Amino acid sequence: MNKALGNALHLTLPEGLPFIDYEREFDFPVAEVFRAHAEPDLIVRWLGPRGYTMEVEHYDFRSGGTYRYLHTGPEGVPYSFSGVFHTVRENEFAIQTFEFGGYPDVVSIEFMTFTDLGGGRCKISGHSVYPSMEARDGMASSGMEQGMSEGYERLDELLAEGRS
Repeated sequence: MNKALGNALHLTLPEGLPFIDYEREFDFPVAEVFRAHAEPDLIVRWLGPRGYTMEVEHYDFRSGGTYRYLHTGPEGVPYSFSGVFHTVRENEFAIQTFEFGGYPDVVSIEFMTFTDLGGGRCKISGHSVYPSMEARDGMASSGMEQGMSEGYERLDELLAEGRS
């Protein structure tokens, strides 16, 4: 990874609440980071941990749109994810549901805010709400933090390609 792009993911699990909160800064304009979240041909290049491939069945990043994709790990096992984009405001905000096929009937609601920090930089802030503490703790112990960190590093690398 390019060390100049080494912004850390900050993940918080509030005690006694079924929430996961996170923040991550990017050394790129908010419009570029938002676009990388919106376009399926870009999202397959960065979402998820290193060593996984991603296949998008459908991905419609707009208010009322839906998504379903598969991540396949090095061992060849596919993992499915799906949800609904309830609200999407360009370069600003998104609310979506998130369901991992390995834990059917456990759906989280995720709020993601894109903040322009000026100077060609931005921040993503996320707040995920789970139906129970058990569901939240299961997600937290699933390797979520490492997967998100590696995915955002890959996003940095993807966006840096556009500058070279």
